[in-house]
Amino acid sequence: MNSILRPDVSSSPCLLGDDSADIVQQETAPESEALLHGLGRVFGIRPNDDPDDPDTRLLGDLSQLFERHRIDDESPLEKHDRPWGRVYLVQHGLLRLFRESPSGKVAIHHFFSEGDLVWPVFGRTRTVRNTLCLTSVTPATLWVADFSQFRSTIRAHGEGLWPRFALALTEELAELTSMREFRKHTMPARERYELLLDEYPELVKRVPDNQLASWLGVVPATFSRLKTGTKKSRLR
Repeated sequence: MNSILRPDVSSSPCLLGDDSADIVQQETAPESEALLHGLGRVFGIRPNDDPDDPDTRLLGDLSQLFERHRIDDESPLEKHDRPWGRVYLVQHGLLRLFRESPSGKVAIHHFFSEGDLVWPVFGRTRTVRNTLCLTSVTPATLWVADFSQFRSTIRAHGEGLWPRFALALTEELAELTSMREFRKHTMPARERYELLLDEYPELVKRVPDNQLASWLGVVPATFSRLKTGTKKSRLR
């Protein structure tokens, strides 16, 4: 039985040394490739090697603005009463967008995950009257850029490019937020919880229950009952 663990009698690739000629060595893609492809997804552009292509120049110029950062969970990125001046592209991890009252009550508005671009959508957010906060939910790898430079670079590549870009992302966020608010006022908590399971299964696995409760618009005790009751009903 023990002979299967001996390298001299086994041909399994996992038992070969790192310098074995039988193993094909592949170069690791540079970090910049992840950034370019992430920006390409956001703008609906497929990166290519043509230096004269306008889309290639746009992605190249934007990529020069970003720096890669790794942060721990619960790391504050933006706080209320401070101008929000940065853009974040999420490579790995989760972020939450929320407001916090003076008494400490929190209202979570949205979660951002891999591939999302997070930026100060509203004009007020970019002033000292900002009421939004942004914090990591999990350890995260982010690409971070100055918002003013980001916007100026996009504008420099075409007069109507920034309005089209900004409108598309603003509409998407507004639609998701308004639909969630509509559901809070028109659907029982159990139905909203079941929709959460169906529409955001990855968030349910990765976000703490107390944060999901706030996002759903219920207190933690109610969320716990919904979680237990739904689990039992789905096992029947």
